[in-house]
Amino acid sequence: MLRRMDRRGIRVANELLAFLLELAALGALSWWGWAVGPNLAVRLLLTLGAPLLAAVLWGRYAAPRATVKLPLAGVLVVKAVVFLAASAALWAVAGAVAGTVFGAVCLVNTTLAYTVVGRGLDEQRWSGPRP
Repeated sequence: MLRRMDRRGIRVANELLAFLLELAALGALSWWGWAVGPNLAVRLLLTLGAPLLAAVLWGRYAAPRATVKLPLAGVLVVKAVVFLAASAALWAVAGAVAGTVFGAVCLVNTTLAYTVVGRGLDEQRWSGPRP
């Protein structure tokens, strides 16, 4: 079992990584929008619209201070949708390796956040024993 200080350090590092992955997901969606748009108008629409849609979904349903409180399963579904979309976007513009690695890092980060190091979720969203 991890000592309290070790666990805290891992949690802080994992939270920082989570934030960076969220930003990278928005960047990947934006990059994809620019790359696939056939003309300037569509490029701009996709470059701004895809990450905006992801940010709205995340902020409304998956953020720690989300306006709609979903059960843990719902939060994980929203995160999976955003991260899978970003992985697919990276796959399309940067290749299979980039998309796969990004998706794998997101999966490991999210798994750690909700299991090993825990996020201290409130009782409404977490019904299992706290780690």
